[in-house]
Amino acid sequence: MNIEKLTRMANQIAGFFRSYPEDKALAGIYDHLAAFWTLGMRNAILAHARQGGAGLDPLVIKALRAAQAGESPIEKEVAGPEKVGQLGSDAG
Repeated sequence: MNIEKLTRMANQIAGFFRSYPEDKALAGIYDHLAAFWTLGMRNAILAHARQGGAGLDPLVIKALRAAQAGESPIEKEVAGPEKVGQLGSDAG
C-alpha cells in the first residue's frame, strides 16, 4: 500500500476523532492504528511521520509520538467481564 493511501486513511481516522478532547483523540487514533492496521502499514506511516509526515494530519503525528509501546488496544476489547470498568463500557 502506498504512503499516499496510508496518509489519507490515517487522516480520515484523525477526522473522526477531531471533536474529542485531545488526549482521547490521540489515544483513539493510536488504538485504531494498533488494532486494525497491519504491522507493515503502521511501520510505513510511522516512518513517514519521522521523515516529516508530508500531508499527514498533525493529530496523527502527535498520536504516533505519544503512543506507549506495549499497550495493546486489543487487550482492552477482549478482556473478560471482571475488567469491564477498565474497558470504558457499561455493557454487561
